[in-house]
Amino acid sequence: MAKLTFKPGNDEIIISTSGELPEVGSKAPDFILVNGKLQDVSLATYAGKRKILNIVPSLDTPVCAASARAFNEKADRAENTVLLMVSADLPFAQGRFCESEGLKEVFPLSTFRSNFADDYGVRMLDSMLAGLTARAVVIIDENDRVIYTELVTEITHEPNYDEALDALKDL
Repeated sequence: MAKLTFKPGNDEIIISTSGELPEVGSKAPDFILVNGKLQDVSLATYAGKRKILNIVPSLDTPVCAASARAFNEKADRAENTVLLMVSADLPFAQGRFCESEGLKEVFPLSTFRSNFADDYGVRMLDSMLAGLTARAVVIIDENDRVIYTELVTEITHEPNYDEALDALKDL
């Protein structure tokens, strides 16, 4: 279980997660997530590709939207890599967001009928954000091994994009 902070205004709220991110070097937990066509997708859907999992609480917030845009801009620079934007938002809302933002390199995936948040240790357990996913980045290589993780410990902060993308250069 990890601890996060959420600092809206002058208040600080401590939030617990359901577990820990998968360890670097470990086999990535398989997942079932839902795409914009309401189809289940899994790690096997992206077999042979490197996968950036940009996990966010909701695309309907400024920081999550900024994260989606930032990774979208950089995604085409990484060969043989897919950018999976994972949130608890419904696929319809994710699709509208990506279309309105012109995000062509992002594959939005919803956790709405899966155990992903628990399997990856990112489900927030308490506060008004309970049930949403914590902000995190997990990068998985073409053999489904975890090569990078970052749990953003302050919900209102963005991930370290450069560090995450540097992990792909080391392959």
